[in-house]
Amino acid sequence: DVDPTRVAPKLFWGAFTNSGQVCVAIKRLYVHEDVYRPVLAALAELAKQVKVGDGLQPDTQLGPINNQPQFSRVQELVEDARRAGGTVVAGGAPLPTPGYFYPPTIVTDVGEGVRLVDEEQFGTALPVIPYRDLDDALAQANRTHYGLGGSVWTNDVARGEEIAQRLECGTAWVNQHMNIGAKIPFGGVKWSGLGRENGKWGIEEFCELQVVNAARA
Repeated sequence: DVDPTRVAPKLFWGAFTNSGQVCVAIKRLYVHEDVYRPVLAALAELAKQVKVGDGLQPDTQLGPINNQPQFSRVQELVEDARRAGGTVVAGGAPLPTPGYFYPPTIVTDVGEGVRLVDEEQFGTALPVIPYRDLDDALAQANRTHYGLGGSVWTNDVARGEEIAQRLECGTAWVNQHMNIGAKIPFGGVKWSGLGRENGKWGIEEFCELQVVNAARA
C-alpha cells in the first residue's frame, strides 16, 4: 500500500549507501505484486541516474567496491543470477574505468536458490522479488542464515509494527532503514552475531556478572 515514488529513494539508499558496503544495508527486497512494477521501475531509474566515481569529485554519489576480491564477488553474484534466469534492469557490468567501480544493479526474476538472494553480497547488487501472500514473504525473509536488520514499508504504521515483530532480526524498522542511535541496542541473530552494543545493553556486554551466594546459618 506504499507510494512507489515516495518509498523508492529510501529503499534505494537503504540498499546502496556506501555502495552497499554496510552490514545492515538492505540485501533483498520483497515487494507486493500490486506495486512491484512501479517500485522496480523507480529503483531502476534511480540506479541509472546516480553518479558513481572518484569520491574526491564533488558530484560523486557512490564510490568503488573496497577491494578486488569483493569486486569480483559482486560480479560473480550478478552473473550467477543471469545464468539462473534473472533479469538485470539497471547496471550489471563494471564501469569502463580504472578501479573497482560497479554501478548500482537491480535484478529481478530471481528467488530462493539463487546466490544473490541466498548470500550476503555486501555490494552494489539488489534482488527485487515480488510476492502475493504476506505470510509467504515473511517465511522467505526469515529463511536465511542472517538476521541483523530488516524493514517494513507501509502506509499503516500500526500494521507495520505488527509485521516487523515477525521478522527474525536484531533490528526491525518501519518506514525507514539503518536508523541507529547510540542509546538503542544494536546486534543480530543467527549468523549475524551474538550480543548487543549501544545503550545500557552494550555496556553490560563488557561486564562480568558475579553471584555471591552466602549461607546465613
